[in-house]
Amino acid sequence: MSIKVIVAGFKGKMGSTAVNMIQGDSDLELAALLDPFATEAEVDGVPVFTDKAALSGFDADVWVDFTMPAVAYENTRFALENGFAPVVGTTGFSESQIAELIDLSAQKKLGGLIAPNFAIGAILLMEFAAKASKYFPDLEIIELHHDKKKDAPSGTAVKTAELIREVRQAKKQGAEDEVETLAGARGAEFDGFRIHSVRLPGLVAHQEVIFGAQGEGLTLRHDSYDRVSFMSGVNLGIKEVVKRDQLVYGLEKLL
Repeated sequence: MSIKVIVAGFKGKMGSTAVNMIQGDSDLELAALLDPFATEAEVDGVPVFTDKAALSGFDADVWVDFTMPAVAYENTRFALENGFAPVVGTTGFSESQIAELIDLSAQKKLGGLIAPNFAIGAILLMEFAAKASKYFPDLEIIELHHDKKKDAPSGTAVKTAELIREVRQAKKQGAEDEVETLAGARGAEFDGFRIHSVRLPGLVAHQEVIFGAQGEGLTLRHDSYDRVSFMSGVNLGIKEVVKRDQLVYGLEKLL
């Protein structure tokens, strides 16, 4: 029995890549497509919608969301309320929004996934960075993305910082009398360390975590050169959430 999937944001680069992945997997069935900017009525026989309200009561199992931060929370809530297990790659959720969605999913007994990054290499980078921060508490995160990305810092950088905070002994880095002669030069502060966001055309998704100690340094880096790098994680997410009864934050929770 194939898993029926709705793809929200199918006109975007990530959404269209997800559509291709679903169409190429015999265990998955593309049930519907959603995008407010769509002009066609269907694609390859699959119905297209411009308003999510029209999908209320639709026959589907999973809602894949690659939309925009401004609507991600609302879309995920809609999915849960209508019995679709969400697999969300859109970023920009607050900690309180994630907590609310986890509670709602538990009430509905529905699985779900909000993943700042679906690349397996990026998940490993987060895990390695958290492990290294126990021994190298002085660090900075640099994330680099394409210039069309709406939010900064990236969801991956925030998730990495949160994982580091769980194990690193909190300390404020830099000179006590440090002064920014140009506002923002030192990046955003998180638990005493800094996060820097780079936005340039030609980039896809990249992250470095740089650690420094007396007489040595350590740099961890992950690069996604093509959006296809995220699809194994999306595929795994779709197939796993239908077996679960609560939403999780982070692909590592399903590995």
